[in-house]
Amino acid sequence: MKWLLALMAVFALTASAADITGTWKATLDTGGQTMERTFVFKQEGAKLTGETTSSMLGKSTIADGKVDGDTVTFSITGSMQGQDVKLTYTGKIVSATEIKFDVGGTIGQNIQWDAKKQ
Repeated sequence: MKWLLALMAVFALTASAADITGTWKATLDTGGQTMERTFVFKQEGAKLTGETTSSMLGKSTIADGKVDGDTVTFSITGSMQGQDVKLTYTGKIVSATEIKFDVGGTIGQNIQWDAKKQ
């Protein structure tokens, strides 16, 4: 009986895990100026793939993407003024329609994006 309860608990956790597949629009307020970024995520279990587009870096492919509970992590590489820029995203799934990302990397500062599912 105990193994049955344990198995049911595992299935319940798996069923409640967030699936962030789809298109998300994120905004960043940079002191009165708003920037936008679009994410197109495809999640298969814990693996996350897709792409993201912004006016600053253009289109980038999501690498090393993972969803673990309510945490999302991935990196992207883009080009800014002829230099390769690698950004590392760590997100917290707030709800089925909102993710808050902290972004760091070779830009030298951390920034926050607030993403909403479209």
